[in-house]
Parts: sequence; structure tokens; C-alpha cells
Amino acid sequence: MQDQQITCVGIIMDGNRRWARAHGLPVFDGHNEGYKKLQETVGWARERKIPHVVAYAFSTENWQRSETEVGFLMKLLRSVLENEAERMIKERVRVRFIGDRSRFDEDIQKGMDRIEQATEKDYDITLHIAMSYGGRAEIVSAVNKLLAEKKDSTTEEEFSKNLWSFPMPDPDFVIRAGGEKRLSNFLPWQSVYSELFFTDAWWPDFSEEEFARIIEEFSARERRMGK
Repeated sequence: MQDQQITCVGIIMDGNRRWARAHGLPVFDGHNEGYKKLQETVGWARERKIPHVVAYAFSTENWQRSETEVGFLMKLLRSVLENEAERMIKERVRVRFIGDRSRFDEDIQKGMDRIEQATEKDYDITLHIAMSYGGRAEIVSAVNKLLAEKKDSTTEEEFSKNLWSFPMPDPDFVIRAGGEKRLSNFLPWQSVYSELFFTDAWWPDFSEEEFARIIEEFSARERRMGK
């Protein structure tokens, strides 16, 4: 089956705040529900033998949101880092963070290191969480690494090894929830040949049925990779 051959799925988890407002709830509840939906989606991917999921959780631009909202998101992240390692190990989920970690408080950076180390063995699926991530910033960071090494030329393969996401495989397809039809600085280097799927459902309402439909449609697409 084609879904057995899917290596990596990218997800832009958009619509958490709009979902909360539509239900008369604080936007923070939308972020909580969004995290729960990510847990479900990783489970759906694992059941289908998909080894990698990469989720856009917090962009470099999101730092510009209100201090209250950013503070809540950091509280949610701390809760994940402090309480989720045991569950991830039990469910055989490896966790990796990709992005500019330097912008996080030291305790969060250490927490990221701890959960990565705790889940790096005996796993069936890897969840790459893009936090403080921006595709352009990632590319600039890779360029600066190469410049620091006094490189006057490079190859695509060598350049890719300097990206924050390395060694994550390029996504076979990217799903964006929330009705918008753009990538919003998500994996611009890695997604050049990814199939794109846009759904009107806000992320907390994304369903397994829609996930299965997307996989079925992906299976029917011919991917020529420019050939």
C-alpha cells in the first residue's frame, strides 16, 4: 500500500485561536486542544507506519504575539517537557525540536534536551516539533554555519546537513488546517517537492477521516520530482 511508503508528513496546525473564539473559550483553550489533536494525529500516523511527523507549533513571528499569549504557550511547553516523556516512551514516540532554541529560557532549553535524550531509543515514530522556527531564518543559519567554516562553495546535500531539521527527511506532503492556503515560512527548503493539502477545518477539529482521505488522495498523485 502507498501509505506504507510515506516517510514524513508535515502539519501546519492553524486555527486554534479561531476554534476557541467560535466556542466562546479563551484562546489558550484552543492551544490546549491543538496539542491534544497533535497527540491523536501522531497516533494515526504511527498506526499507518509513517515514521516521521513534523508539526509547526510556534514560529519565529509568533514571538510578536501578546506577552500573555506567549507566556501561556511557554507554560504549555514547560508542561509538555516536564510531564510527557514517560507517555512518549510508552507510546514509542521520539521527540525532536527544530528551531532557534536560543530564544527560549534556559530551563526550557534544558527540558528540550532531556526529553530528546529520554525518547531517542526504541521508538516507532519521530515527532519533530518546530518551535521558534522560521524557514528563512533556518536557511540563513545554515549559510552562516558554512561561512564560519570558510566554505566558498557547497552542495545541496552539504547545505541540507546544516539545517536545523537535519536529519529529518523531506515531507512527502504537508497538511495545513484552518482554511489558509500558504506555507507561512514552514520548511521552504525541505518542501519543494512536497504535495500540499489544505483543509478548512480548524486544527482542533481535524479528523482521522480527513487524514485518511488525504493519504488516499496522495496515493493517487503522480510525483515526478521534475523528471
